[in-house]
Amino acid sequence: MTGYLLTALVAYFVGSIPTGYLFARARGIDIRSVGSGNIGATNVFRTLGKTAGITVLLIDAFKGFVPAKFLLFGVTQQTYEYHAMLAGLFAILGHNYTCWLKFKGGKGIATSAGVLVALVPVALLITLGAWIVIFAATRYVSLASIFGALVLPFAVWGVGQSGRMVGLGDSFVPAGT
Repeated sequence: MTGYLLTALVAYFVGSIPTGYLFARARGIDIRSVGSGNIGATNVFRTLGKTAGITVLLIDAFKGFVPAKFLLFGVTQQTYEYHAMLAGLFAILGHNYTCWLKFKGGKGIATSAGVLVALVPVALLITLGAWIVIFAATRYVSLASIFGALVLPFAVWGVGQSGRMVGLGDSFVPAGT
């Protein structure tokens, strides 16, 4: 039980690092008061430019990848998936509800992508391929994203991941779709 608690706690604190806020603050800007008011990569991209936006995107993804892949405490072969999924969940929660900014953070898209890279990389590539096809055909990011979210659990299942991982992929499907 201690291993699970430690995994969740460390993952939360890694995820809670407010990357976008810190990048903007270094330039004298409170990212929460400009653009969409969100601390995530998209608002940083729009406000501070391409380089800052891409850097924040990659670091936010890394915040999901590292805990889900490496920061697993008390893990055994039988509990690896549980620990990895718990770490991913708490990294995302840390990003979305960072304790450093009164529990108001980003939307968790990049951090979620980092978790998926750590846990189901091949399924994520399939999903990304589906996203690209729909986006190229329609030029609608939202439609491509919804389609990608619908494809993800099937891709996870199709590459032979466990039922738990399929459930994880299904959790990324928006409610009502």
